[in-house]
Amino acid sequence: MRKYFKILLSTVVFATTIGMVSCKKFLDREPQSIVSANDAFKNFTNFQGFAEELYHCIPDFTNAYWTNSWNWGEDEIQSTARDFHFIVKIDNGDFWGWQSQFDGWQAGWMDRNNTSTNDDRFTKSLWKLGWYGIRKANLGLENIDKLTDATQEERDLIKGQLLFFRGWFHFMFMQYFGGLPYIDQVLPGDQKLTLPRLSYHECADNAARDFREAANILPANWDNTTAGKKTLGKNQLRINKIMALGYLGKNYLWAGSPLMNFASTGSQTYNTGYCKKAAEAFAELLQLCETGQAPYSLIEFSKYYNNFYTNGQNWAMPGGTEAIFRGPYYGANSSNWGTSKQYQPAPQLEGGDVKFLPTANYVDYYGMANGLPIKDITTADAESGYDPAYPWKGRDPRFYNDIVFDGVKCIQGATTDEANRYANLFTGGSYRNISTGSRTGYLLYKFIPRTANKYDNGYSYDKSLNIHLPYMRLADVYLMYAEAAAQAYGSAAGKAEGYSKTAEDAVNLIRDRAGVGHVAPQFLTLLNTFMNEVRRERAVELSFEGHRFNDLRRWMLLIQSPYTLKKSIEFDRAGTFNTTDPKENRVVNLRENVILERKYTQKHYWLPLKNADANMYLEFPQNPGW
Repeated sequence: MRKYFKILLSTVVFATTIGMVSCKKFLDREPQSIVSANDAFKNFTNFQGFAEELYHCIPDFTNAYWTNSWNWGEDEIQSTARDFHFIVKIDNGDFWGWQSQFDGWQAGWMDRNNTSTNDDRFTKSLWKLGWYGIRKANLGLENIDKLTDATQEERDLIKGQLLFFRGWFHFMFMQYFGGLPYIDQVLPGDQKLTLPRLSYHECADNAARDFREAANILPANWDNTTAGKKTLGKNQLRINKIMALGYLGKNYLWAGSPLMNFASTGSQTYNTGYCKKAAEAFAELLQLCETGQAPYSLIEFSKYYNNFYTNGQNWAMPGGTEAIFRGPYYGANSSNWGTSKQYQPAPQLEGGDVKFLPTANYVDYYGMANGLPIKDITTADAESGYDPAYPWKGRDPRFYNDIVFDGVKCIQGATTDEANRYANLFTGGSYRNISTGSRTGYLLYKFIPRTANKYDNGYSYDKSLNIHLPYMRLADVYLMYAEAAAQAYGSAAGKAEGYSKTAEDAVNLIRDRAGVGHVAPQFLTLLNTFMNEVRRERAVELSFEGHRFNDLRRWMLLIQSPYTLKKSIEFDRAGTFNTTDPKENRVVNLRENVILERKYTQKHYWLPLKNADANMYLEFPQNPGW
């Protein structure tokens, strides 16, 4: 994202820490760069210039390296050619791997040695820039009274952004590490740290106050403000009321989830009080969107891909009307040559030796078009209509959008490799090279067009393929609302006061967009059975977007079977091969084989802190078991 205000970052540079371990490490600054705080904060343009750097603290997890790993649940597995990505380490139970000292390739987006707030995607990491951003937000908030040459609207815009970022960086840390100190002031660099780790709920309450205040003073649409009109049409990434409400609700839902409730109260159940607050925040957001007071709506299914990538649009930012919170896109030509190739099997379609594959057991969550789940992929089911002889037939339309299965046409135009025009994903097929092809019998094309291969050349520079996933989109909010409302009020009919939609309605709205049948009556009578469908809907609608790992953790399912398993699908082709409609191809000997089982214990619900940080002082202990 290009800074759209004329800013003074080159001159407004303050002594700032990066990370809790760097309280004595200050950014180098030239003498001529030091200006008085009164000048730096006196008007909206100057103060906005100061605040702009916070946006450049947001990691682009989609494009942080040449190939990128962000799905760490049972949803994805990496090819065997390389083993440096965190997904491999986490499969082996090595959760230390998120830390830069255990990442020789510096490929992760959570911690990097070379961290900066410049425009380089390779210099972004959550841990260092998150603490830097918290301090910067606090510095701005402590100087907000110096913003004298400004309207009330301008003061609210500045303060709202600072509050949001303080809450967001804390939330991002909390969900991975648990309760931490909540830093709401600029800490002196020459004094000993003694701030204790708070409980998860205490942290969440602090973040909620920041998100709530931000939501109260920020506009739903910057384009409708006097300040925003100066940059009309270029305000999509600016922090607004909808983003603040979205994270207010998410923060409350996470606090109300079994893992976080257990960490704070010892109970492995949902906390209905936090879930009620979450449902109310989400309902407030959804009403603003549904009444046209905020510029967000679901993208029609025929253009569903616009949530994740644009192609042939001069590097336009993906997301359309559905993306709520996105970080900046750090430079053109980073995803088409890098990220796009991690989904194409080599050597048939494209080179490269790091491939990310959807696991067969996760693909099973994509049920039938009538909305019913698949109980067992090896057994025919008259109720749902599933037939193991034709396992790709009659499936949820999102299955055909996201997943390449056996027989799908992968090369659209001329090729010198006709034998691999169609996906050979049967057992022993040419696409099944476990080193650089598919280990699982499936490919993931949710984030790339079918033409993204070396023959159709759909990823070349002139196609400007721009892959950039949002941190939060509207469909996610509807599903979080469904979960929160159901748990807060004890049934699928639960709903926030003053909002018309029930938890069931919210799930069905997302299914309607894709043309999938509604939640069946047999899943509506008991809360637990309805929650199974809510979880399955999140698995399908938000598949491979980076949500699954944290969902499994907060539901306290990560260490339980079958969520510890990663499987492949095995089968043989039978009969005449149909090149027109691969759904009609018959298979035999259909089964699933376990590729690996993750050996986890209770400690794996939280990531380990850096030992250097946990050893700083007694009040900041390491997470249990690490």
